[in-house]
Amino acid sequence: MAYLIQLKTFTDERGRLTPIDRVLPFDIRRLYYINDIADDANRGGHLHYETIEALFCVSGSFTVAINNGKTRQEYFLNDPSQCLIVEPLDWHMMYNFSPGAILMGVSSTHYDHSDYDHEEPIIKP
Repeated sequence: MAYLIQLKTFTDERGRLTPIDRVLPFDIRRLYYINDIADDANRGGHLHYETIEALFCVSGSFTVAINNGKTRQEYFLNDPSQCLIVEPLDWHMMYNFSPGAILMGVSSTHYDHSDYDHEEPIIKP
């Protein structure tokens, strides 16, 4: 199931520096960002069979819904010093983006269409 990591941030009169160095549970193979998100747009809406992802809210805020087939959980991201680790088989959708929000994603694999499943798991009681 997905979980949050708190990143170390160094702050002084010049601003904040948040390094992403030896904190992710995988080697980085792909980096992407999503910005200029349309009002009421959803992103994601899929799971990966093999890929682990780290999601960062670089600016603004958004909500991430996670469903692993057993549990559904939501995370509100609005702090660039946090990252959400999305495990394989965690169906995820990002929504409720604030104006100007920027989502940065880091993946453990290169893009492969066959690693995606867009069907949300059904949680059985």
